[in-house]
Amino acid sequence: MTENDWGREEGFRRTESENRDEILRADTVGEEQDEVGLRPRLLEEFVGQSELKDHLRVVLDAARAREQTPDHVLFAGPPGLGKTTLAGIVAAELGVVMHVTSGPAIERAGDLAAILTNLGDRDVLFIDEIHRLPKQVEEVLYPAMEDFQLDVVLGKGPAARSIRFDLPAFTLVGATTRTGLIAGPLRDRFGLVERLDYYAPVELQAIVERAAGILSVSVDSDGAAEIASRSRGTPRIANRLLRRVRDYAEVRADGVIDVEVARDGLALFGVDELGLDKVDRSILESIAVLHEGGPVGLSTLCISVGEQPETLEDVYEPFLIQQGLLQRTPRGRVVTRAAFTHLAVDPPDRFSTRRSLFE
Repeated sequence: MTENDWGREEGFRRTESENRDEILRADTVGEEQDEVGLRPRLLEEFVGQSELKDHLRVVLDAARAREQTPDHVLFAGPPGLGKTTLAGIVAAELGVVMHVTSGPAIERAGDLAAILTNLGDRDVLFIDEIHRLPKQVEEVLYPAMEDFQLDVVLGKGPAARSIRFDLPAFTLVGATTRTGLIAGPLRDRFGLVERLDYYAPVELQAIVERAAGILSVSVDSDGAAEIASRSRGTPRIANRLLRRVRDYAEVRADGVIDVEVARDGLALFGVDELGLDKVDRSILESIAVLHEGGPVGLSTLCISVGEQPETLEDVYEPFLIQQGLLQRTPRGRVVTRAAFTHLAVDPPDRFSTRRSLFE
């Protein structure tokens, strides 16, 4: 088997596996397809992140003017802020194909080699959750990013030999929710590193109104503002809440979303005025009521609410901390006085002696 045959065969195996996975997932893509349809296609359609958009516009315009691939790009930030959407925009603005994969899906160096050898000239390779790439895969990625070359070792022991393949010029777009877990050598090979911030309510309102137009949902500005105010600064959540309120409006109202319909629909689905859902309130109630305000260890809290530690730390706690409802201390989690007020629960008497901590 020649080197080119090896690359083609590995690529075929990978493509065949991906096609098989797509067939198996065909009955689970419902709302994911809706989400894809709501994503902006071009940079001018993307709402919010103005500084990031300015940086990206300069990089893409310069690359087009030179007729070259732009530098590799790394997007970092919490889930749901638009990292995948921006990767698609990079490919669309360049007029090339985007190949999508994720860190956990690439288990071996051969998996990455199959993907890289199937890239076209100037294509975009998007790796989601890139911080979860295995170390041996990262080492294969280094020469591919720097020199557009792929080193492959064939055989084992004394008979092993290294073969270098030339790759077409491509742009790697990585996305991560945990920048600190990316190895330094990998992070340094990205020419543009951008962090996405949470969105302001007015930006989320614009996103809700745009999504409503695409979904043919009738919503007034007050209704859109109400949905936006409970979306935790996250476009993905805003779009999801819009779909739930749309369902409520069609079943229990006249199909038009105004502020009252939005409030009633969100209340039905357990989203309160701060954007907290059932799990958020369960976390606060566990600390405030069962443990009298804390401190509570992470493992104890996880058992109380029935969630995994990673889920609490990465999904729920950041928003509760940003809202001033929860604090992490060396002894464990504690709730603030604002949390007691929101839950309509009287704080223990001992809170009066620790005002500086719980105010």
